[in-house]
Amino acid sequence: MTAVATAPAGAQQRTVLAPISWRWPLIYGVLALVALVFFTLLPEGGRETNYQISRGGDLWTIPNFTVPLTATNIVLSVVMLALTAYAVRATAGRHRIPTWVPIVFGIAFVLAFLTWVGAGRATVIPVTTLLSGALALSVPLVFGALSGVVCERSGIVNIAIEGQLLAGAFLGAVVASLTASAYLGLVAAPLAGAAVGAILAFFAVKYWVDQIIVGVVLNVLVIGLTSFLFSTVLTENKATWNAAQRLPTLPVPLLSEIPVIGPVLFRQTLLVYLMYAAVIVLQVFIFRSRWGLRMRSVGEHPKAADTVGIKVNRTRVVNTILGGAIAGLGGAFFTVGSGLAFGKEMSAGQGFIALAAMILGRWNPVGAVAAALLFGFSKNLGNVLSTIGSNVPSEFLLMLPYAVTIFAVAGLVGRVRAPAAENIPYIK
Repeated sequence: MTAVATAPAGAQQRTVLAPISWRWPLIYGVLALVALVFFTLLPEGGRETNYQISRGGDLWTIPNFTVPLTATNIVLSVVMLALTAYAVRATAGRHRIPTWVPIVFGIAFVLAFLTWVGAGRATVIPVTTLLSGALALSVPLVFGALSGVVCERSGIVNIAIEGQLLAGAFLGAVVASLTASAYLGLVAAPLAGAAVGAILAFFAVKYWVDQIIVGVVLNVLVIGLTSFLFSTVLTENKATWNAAQRLPTLPVPLLSEIPVIGPVLFRQTLLVYLMYAAVIVLQVFIFRSRWGLRMRSVGEHPKAADTVGIKVNRTRVVNTILGGAIAGLGGAFFTVGSGLAFGKEMSAGQGFIALAAMILGRWNPVGAVAAALLFGFSKNLGNVLSTIGSNVPSEFLLMLPYAVTIFAVAGLVGRVRAPAAENIPYIK
């Protein structure tokens, strides 16, 4: 990106180049050195790590295999150092680092870490289980991040994602229990999220209340209301009001039998398939449709949008309710999506991590999904490491997803620009 400085009259114009940011090459270099020193050179040599790829029901079986710690991590470290050198060269030449570079680098770093953790243990590292669990744990984060994208692209800051997730989980569990149908619970969950979104839109658009304050208050309100109903109605007659119902797994023929890819992507419930559809539809509609153009114009320059005939406040209200419904659908994961009864505060801060995923994804559906998958993977990685009995302290495993959230948002995002008109009420 270049900036042109205006020279005095009669003088020759000069192009002033923007300063080079070495943030990404520095991050790559530090992580590559960590992998080389702590995962490769310092550990005792001669140890091996066992990996498991195949699961029951695969079309063909891939046998478990063993890799040597030192040799494997030397190769992975060399790959990471080579990618670091490539990033340095691209940055020095003022070229954009390709998307495949962080993807390959991240895979190499995770493999080096897993090889180090599992070295010298009789247990195997279940790769497919690790990936499928990461996708499952990412479901509420993805829906929450998509909700934030829809709302904030319209100019409404949706801090109430946590409350919308919890409300969706609550109503989904209650309706599924009363009707003995997980699918009806899945239908009811977005209605609860939409109701919370409607309250947010009502105060933010009609009464111009600060959107962040309204969102925080709604989170507290939903937590208090659901906790009260859980302690009274749901607990007193659990069999009627809070019996666990689970969405059945719907494997896609043939595709679900492919090793690794099949169990992870195509052996899922209806809720996960709805997540796939929501990501694709929103990505296309936000950037390739009239509805998306109007939504983005309302979030960036509402006065200009009003000038060309777009109803700014109505657009914000509709999109905020839609965003609440999307988050409520994600809340169904905690109950009918996981086969669990409703519990107090079972969303456990996932709405705030979804907000971080939205920011890390730069208010883009695909970027938000990638960030949500990163957080889901970090959480399931802690679960898997606890299962195989790694030497990593359990306290670190518990804080891993939150540490990744802070590091990603504070260290990797850099300067990002939110929609210009968010949290600014439009007064015609």
